[in-house]
Amino acid sequence: MLFQIFDAFKPRLHDSNSKVNQVALEAMHKIIPLLKDNLSPVINMLIPAIVDNNLNSKNPGIYAAATNVIQALCQHLDNSLLLQPFCTKAQFLSGKAKQDLTEKLA
Repeated sequence: MLFQIFDAFKPRLHDSNSKVNQVALEAMHKIIPLLKDNLSPVINMLIPAIVDNNLNSKNPGIYAAATNVIQALCQHLDNSLLLQPFCTKAQFLSGKAKQDLTEKLA
């Protein structure tokens, strides 16, 4: 069930319509504290959708929302669940996104 929900939700996290994208990120920020470690089965699918394009976005609303989601993940999930997906993404990112994710890893 969780996979079906997030399979449908994931494309909104990098929607070409910036308003849809931002609202999806803001919704994700609210979902994380509710589901916490129950997100573990879908975390490898969610991290790329949250990070790709959003952490390097020129749109300040999208960047802020993505940063808030990453912060919520760090606060509410076991850090061991985040280590591998964050490391994998940090290897292939550039610019501010790489810097932000590397700081979270540190």
